[in-house]
Amino acid sequence: MCAVSALREEEVSEDFLLGGAVVLRQPVEGYRTAIDPVFLAAAVSARAGDSVLDSGAGVGAVSMCLARRVGGVTVTGLEYREELAVLAGENAICNGLQDRVRVVTGNILDPPRELEPGSFHCVAVNPPFLEAHNVNLPPHIAKRQANVEGPARLSDWVSFALRMVAKDGSITFIHHAEHLGRLLSALEGRAGEVVVFPLWPRVGKAAKRVLVSARKGSSGPLRMSPGLVLHTDEANGTYTSEAEAVLRGCQGLEL
Repeated sequence: MCAVSALREEEVSEDFLLGGAVVLRQPVEGYRTAIDPVFLAAAVSARAGDSVLDSGAGVGAVSMCLARRVGGVTVTGLEYREELAVLAGENAICNGLQDRVRVVTGNILDPPRELEPGSFHCVAVNPPFLEAHNVNLPPHIAKRQANVEGPARLSDWVSFALRMVAKDGSITFIHHAEHLGRLLSALEGRAGEVVVFPLWPRVGKAAKRVLVSARKGSSGPLRMSPGLVLHTDEANGTYTSEAEAVLRGCQGLEL
């Protein structure tokens, strides 16, 4: 068991991603990592030697999954809440990835100077999904900050990603399907080769999540991908073999 300094031991649980290949210690209360970061990490088109920015890193789920899946990639996580950034750094140590994963504290509206614009081959973004004026705010502050937009709107997350990624580099988002229009509007005229990759709950069911990638400096057309079906038709919610390959087998996604 890895030591934790950011929170008291009883405030932290030890969980596993990628079939146990990643150990993830995270707060018991508030926002809890589910499958979204795993799919986001799988969708990032990084290769060995690339530098990736994980924007809105939380406790480092995307960073750890990406670094575990792609040998030789280096990941920098940016996290607003200091206690989560510290915990993400400790997760890097727990997973033996401290030489390739680092986490800094800051926010996208006033990023730390150590993040050099245009220096990353890829940027992964898992922004808050909900608009504050459309939801009942969660009582737990960490869950609220993770799920509900604050001063930074979706367009700000897009602007930050495009600022940080190198020319011809890629940015990859995961978001609610109902906000796809907002995301595409924010990308219009600023990036090309946009790919929309739906995550279908089951065959015949509307997608609740979408992965969206785009390339800076490109004017290529938008493409709709067939996406991926998450669950079989069985009542127990069994994942499809394709979803299992991503969630437990370190399989990447081709967007």
